[in-house]
Amino acid sequence: MKTESQTFIVTGGASGLGEATTRELVSRGANVVIADLNEEAGAALAKELGESVRFVRCDVTSGEQVQAAVETSEKEFGGLAGSVNCAGIAIVQKLLDRDNNPADLDKFNKGVQINLTGSFNVARLVASSIAKRVATEGGPNNEDQGIIINTASIAAFDGQVGQASYSSSKSGVVGMMLPLARELTRHGIRVMTIAPGIFATPMMAGLPEKAQEQLKASVPYPKRLGDPTEFAKLVAHIIENAYLNADVIRLDGAIRMT
Repeated sequence: MKTESQTFIVTGGASGLGEATTRELVSRGANVVIADLNEEAGAALAKELGESVRFVRCDVTSGEQVQAAVETSEKEFGGLAGSVNCAGIAIVQKLLDRDNNPADLDKFNKGVQINLTGSFNVARLVASSIAKRVATEGGPNNEDQGIIINTASIAAFDGQVGQASYSSSKSGVVGMMLPLARELTRHGIRVMTIAPGIFATPMMAGLPEKAQEQLKASVPYPKRLGDPTEFAKLVAHIIENAYLNADVIRLDGAIRMT
């Protein structure tokens, strides 16, 4: 699939990996609907990038709000080619605290709702939009019609202490990829997952400098944090390479968390 003149929803598209993805796709001639909770950042980015970008305030766990982003894509740009789901949160809590009190179940559920259920919610509504468009055009005819790219994490495979919610929700993102991809083949829609390692995002910037340096040192090569533009370039390649389907790509500098 060519990126140029296609339309994509990027959730979490106002900052971090999502912002880099928005910028990369626009630079390649695509239209982007930024679906993000940060109204100030999202509106500012849309204004900066011009007429090929729209911003919709969106909670990925809300069917109504994600559908509003889908309908904005259809109305403003004539239809959807896919989505890149970068919205997510990191919940950190141990199963038991120092006094052996149990973890907060609501916090655990919040991580699962946003990271896993939110990814499914976006996928179902985007896939529906693409499938309906394909049906009106006479079917996929073995041509690439759409792409859904979800963001997991290396925590899906190398979960750390305190990452039960984050690791399990990201594992779920990986786990649902194959059944979704198999189902959507008849519509010419591919499903892929990226599992990024340690990236220089606003979430990482909030850590103490000493902790950041330790994380950098733990990456085998290149010994640094990942640049969000590297994630964005991989997104663009996945879109344009029609033989990539139903797989997860680790983007992590060969790190394996102990």
